[in-house]
Amino acid sequence: MTAARLVFGWGNRSRGDDAIGPLCIVRLREALGDDAGVECLDDYQLQVEHALDLVGRRAVLFVDACRGGTPPFVAQEVHAARDASFTSHALSPQALLQVYEDLRGEPAPPATLLGICGEQFELGAEPGRAALAHLEAALPWIHSWLGR
Repeated sequence: MTAARLVFGWGNRSRGDDAIGPLCIVRLREALGDDAGVECLDDYQLQVEHALDLVGRRAVLFVDACRGGTPPFVAQEVHAARDASFTSHALSPQALLQVYEDLRGEPAPPATLLGICGEQFELGAEPGRAALAHLEAALPWIHSWLGR
């Protein structure tokens, strides 16, 4: 059975604060346990194959590190759209939703992008204290989004 809600975090664990998306998924998996209503996925980047992970969902939350914005995080609805990221390799959430609609011939599930503010994205760096604090601040918002 497909969980009604999907939380999908992505990022490069070897590039400092870019690891925040996958680290968020680790924290959610620990907190949610075997909650059948939520599935948590993570990957290095969004790819066309991930459109299949959206099938049967009532709502999707994309989680990524972001530069800029007002700390600790920024949340916004996202909608299907073709953009410059629309390639066979890495996609934006909007482009992934567009792939879903193109493949399925139906509207994509409602989606929100949560950008957790980061500052350092250097190769080989660990996530910074500020980004980890922003992740902690985002977790209650995510649990609220999940209806918990």
